[in-house]
Amino acid sequence: MSGSKEDDRKGSSEWRDFFWNPRTHELLGRTAASWGLILLFYLIFYLCLAGMFAFTMYILLLTLDDYKPTWQDRLATPGMMIRPKGNQLEITFSTSDTESWDGFIHNLNSFLSPYNDSYQVQTNDECTPDEYFIQEDSGEVRNNPKRSCQFNRTMLEECSGVLDRFYGYDKGQPCILIKLNRREDSDKIGPLAYYPPNGTFNLMYYPYYGKKAQVNYTQPLVAVKFLNASLNTDINVECKVTSNTLAAGSDRDKFAGRVSFKLRINDK
Repeated sequence: MSGSKEDDRKGSSEWRDFFWNPRTHELLGRTAASWGLILLFYLIFYLCLAGMFAFTMYILLLTLDDYKPTWQDRLATPGMMIRPKGNQLEITFSTSDTESWDGFIHNLNSFLSPYNDSYQVQTNDECTPDEYFIQEDSGEVRNNPKRSCQFNRTMLEECSGVLDRFYGYDKGQPCILIKLNRREDSDKIGPLAYYPPNGTFNLMYYPYYGKKAQVNYTQPLVAVKFLNASLNTDINVECKVTSNTLAAGSDRDKFAGRVSFKLRINDK
């Protein structure tokens, strides 16, 4: 029994000496000088790694162009959007309940504020319609920043919020900002009015050179006004971009170049 206790004390003493040996001044089996050399080695090692990484990133950034991607491809079909924003692409309101469509009015006003004529005149150019606004670089001489064409809010006429500050929602004739329209429930939609006329985008707004090159670029819009849509029923609307210069939509992505939403106008 006494031998077992002595062995336990000896084992405990060995562990204490390994953690800190007061005779040799070693911590975990190493002196302060040994620990210092190890820490110095790893400090230099990781500083070298960080320096190599920073130098590699610096060389990589030197190869990048601030205005033009190194690798680029043309999208087969552009993205789509509608305004005002509804709940899960549903626009439902009652003409007699102003609170049901007041949020849509605020959303449209906020979205269209950069399109105000006064702002467009100050920041963008009045371009020649029906022509591409080409602004290519001349060799190594960069044509930056590039200019952009005006898209004035008043071009949306009845859907500009200038002539009708309620965008027709109080009359059950709502305006919705979309790209181009193809309809499923054509019998429920009724007659439509497009602004600008024919619901087209003029060539003068293209090509688009990127956000950094065209800092004041204003995305062109098309507005559609539902003049006599059926009341108290769901209307399925599909908006689609069509052009002889765009590839057909992908079979794997049925929403490429289009967006669908539900419109419901209640009279109570």
